[in-house]
Amino acid sequence: MTTSKPGEETFISHLIELRDRLVRATIGVVVMCVGLLIWPGPARIYDILAEPMIASLPVGSKMIATGVTSPFLVPMKVTLVLALVLALPWVLYQIWAFVAPGLYAHEKRLVAPLVISSSLLFMAGVAFCYFFVFGRVFKFIAEFSPQSIAVTPDIENYLDFVMSMCLAFGATFEVPVVVVILVRMGLVSVAKLKEIRPYAIVGAFAIAAVVTPPDAVSMFSLAIPMCLLFELGILVAPLFVRMSTAPEDKA
Repeated sequence: MTTSKPGEETFISHLIELRDRLVRATIGVVVMCVGLLIWPGPARIYDILAEPMIASLPVGSKMIATGVTSPFLVPMKVTLVLALVLALPWVLYQIWAFVAPGLYAHEKRLVAPLVISSSLLFMAGVAFCYFFVFGRVFKFIAEFSPQSIAVTPDIENYLDFVMSMCLAFGATFEVPVVVVILVRMGLVSVAKLKEIRPYAIVGAFAIAAVVTPPDAVSMFSLAIPMCLLFELGILVAPLFVRMSTAPEDKA
């Protein structure tokens, strides 16, 4: 009869807990995806996603599908991605529930707000990109299109563009969270962040120029929020540091 060492039992229990959390996160995404398949359905979801592009095209124009299976696969991809975004709070909660037992009480006071704020900021970035940026970018591009060209975007190319833009805006809206983590870990101080503010502004415009289309509208639409969110991170970082500092460290 073999006996397991305490360390091995602990490691195995952690693996089982991780598996259970991953399964629960996956189930949450699947449930959300099934719900979206039922209502409003993949076709309607893609129509909503395509509205900013369609609005910039001539009246009566439509997008095209060059692949045989594209009219089916592309809306399904959009539905899955939307399910992942909507289920993000549930997925992050499962991650939080897995790591929480190993955290001190003062660390939990930091992690929980960061999980919530990360989800909200990512969704805010995606919403900002869809409702504010897309309409202006597509209109700007359409105005420069020669009269001899019929603008009929392919649905797969459009999806790739939209997903990359939404991901870029969602990720860059996490700037306050990154600032808070850097300050809390002691890698940089708030005073140092204020000192390098001019470089951060230049960096924001450089990042915006790389990840957005080559037009001024989309570049400024990303760079300006990044600068404002950087300032927000500087403002809230001291508060989060105080919340997550152990009582004995304050003495």
